[in-house]
Amino acid sequence: MQLTEAALADAGELLQQARELVTSAGNASYSDAERADVANQIAEIRKQLMGVANRSDGSGGYVFSGQGSGRPPFLDRAGGVDYVGTGGAVRVASDEPLPLTLDGGQVWLAGTTGNGVFEARSTQGSGAWIDAGRVTAPDQITGANYSINFSVSGGTTTYSILRDGVATGVANAPYVSGQAIEIDGMAVSVSGSPADGDAFELVPAESDLSVFDALDRVVNELKTPLLTTAQVTQTVQNGLRDLDALSDHLQATRSMTGEVLNRIDGVDNRLDDLRLSG
Repeated sequence: MQLTEAALADAGELLQQARELVTSAGNASYSDAERADVANQIAEIRKQLMGVANRSDGSGGYVFSGQGSGRPPFLDRAGGVDYVGTGGAVRVASDEPLPLTLDGGQVWLAGTTGNGVFEARSTQGSGAWIDAGRVTAPDQITGANYSINFSVSGGTTTYSILRDGVATGVANAPYVSGQAIEIDGMAVSVSGSPADGDAFELVPAESDLSVFDALDRVVNELKTPLLTTAQVTQTVQNGLRDLDALSDHLQATRSMTGEVLNRIDGVDNRLDDLRLSG
């Protein structure tokens, strides 16, 4: 587990470097070429993270191979990174079933999307962007899918909200850039100038956020030429949101690993005491 903790520490540092690069990509003065250069640097960090995820344990196995495997536990395919290790964990054979390894898939590919409760997405538009949102009333969360649809008529911008495709009480509400839009215990802020037909969606968070997919999305979007200011802002906001969620996920795993190491030390000490007393 010491190797696991060290690997998680390295991963955390690399994600922080990626975060700093994503932040820099939001510079309004950057050209397409400069954003593409940032994307290439993030892609290099992604390669390093792949190396950490497939790090050897020095004894023929791999740090994140779960219950053990003689091959690297992560495979980088055209459609994304897959976990090909053996799920689960090897545990100490004692009265306290403490894990000696971690399920790599849960570590690297199972962060929580969005803000942890729901994910705000831009589905159509180039003139506005949406933030990560926040929960204002947990007891009102429904777990439904929502669509925020914008209309522009006579120079006036309004929005309506659908819940699972059905109209809600929010219809033709006046839009103010940056002002909170609230529905069923959730609040989000849309900024910029939505065009007629622009839309955003709010969907329940899921535990399938992959370190590699998150970085791939940022890299691909930053390499896309002729993005509007709103599109760049959305890419940066989404990237920072995902990297922060993944950093928290890895840090929680690292903290758990440290606790396990302490408990294993405690078990060893008790066994030593028993042997001495015997």
